[in-house]
Amino acid sequence: MEPGVEELMPRLLPVDDCDLAEDFDPTVPPRTPQEYLKRVQIEAARCPDVVVAQIDPKKLRKKQTVNISISGCQPAPEGYSPTLKWQQQQVANFSAVRQSLNKHRNHWRSQHLDSNVTMPKSEDEEGWKKFCLGEKVYSEIDALSDNENLGIDYIKVGFPPLLSIVSRMNQGRWLYALLACLEKPLLPEAHSLIRQLARRCSEVRVLEENKNEEQISALNLIICLVSRYFDQRDLADEPS
Repeated sequence: MEPGVEELMPRLLPVDDCDLAEDFDPTVPPRTPQEYLKRVQIEAARCPDVVVAQIDPKKLRKKQTVNISISGCQPAPEGYSPTLKWQQQQVANFSAVRQSLNKHRNHWRSQHLDSNVTMPKSEDEEGWKKFCLGEKVYSEIDALSDNENLGIDYIKVGFPPLLSIVSRMNQGRWLYALLACLEKPLLPEAHSLIRQLARRCSEVRVLEENKNEEQISALNLIICLVSRYFDQRDLADEPS
C-alpha cells in the first residue's frame, strides 16, 4: 500500500514489523499472535489502492425502481371552490383551537391525579377498557361476548366507543378533532394518512350528487387544513 494511502487510512493499532523465524510460511494458519499480525500486514499490502466493480447491466434492468405518480386532490366542483380568504380564516380558527387544546393539555399534565387513579400502560388494551367503561360494565360486556348464542343487551350495558358506532357519527367533527390533536412535526405514517384523507375528501366531493353545500363545505375544510395548515400545499384548492 502506498504511503499516501496509509496517511488517509491511519492504523488503528500501532503494529511494528514482527521478528519472526526464518521458516515463517504465510500460507499456513498462524500459530502465534505475531504470525497473525504479520499475515494481516502481508494481505493488506497486496490489496489494490483502487477497486473497480464489474457490473452486469442486464441484471440491473430487471430490478429497476418503479416510479408511481400519486396525483393531488381533484378540483372542487364548479362554483364550490373555497376562496383564499375563507381558507386563511379556517386555518386561523384551527390554529386557535390547537393552541387552546395545548394550553389545557399542559395544564392537566402538571396536575396530580388522585391517589386512587392508576393509568393503564399504553399497550394494555384490557386495562383501558376497564378504565374507560368501568369494572362493572366491562365485566358484563366481557361475560356476554363469551357466549356466542346470546346477543349483548346494549340498552343495559351501554354502547362502548366502537368504530362501528363512531363511523355513524358526524365524521367531519371527529376528523377535525383528530387533526387538532395531531402533533407537529408529523411522523411519516401520519403524513401519508392525512394526504390520503385529503385526496379521499376530494373524491367524495366530486361524487356528491346533490351538491349539499354543508357537506361540500365540510370536505373543503378537511382539505384546507391538510394542505395549508400541515403544509401539503400541492393538495390545496385553487382559490375561486
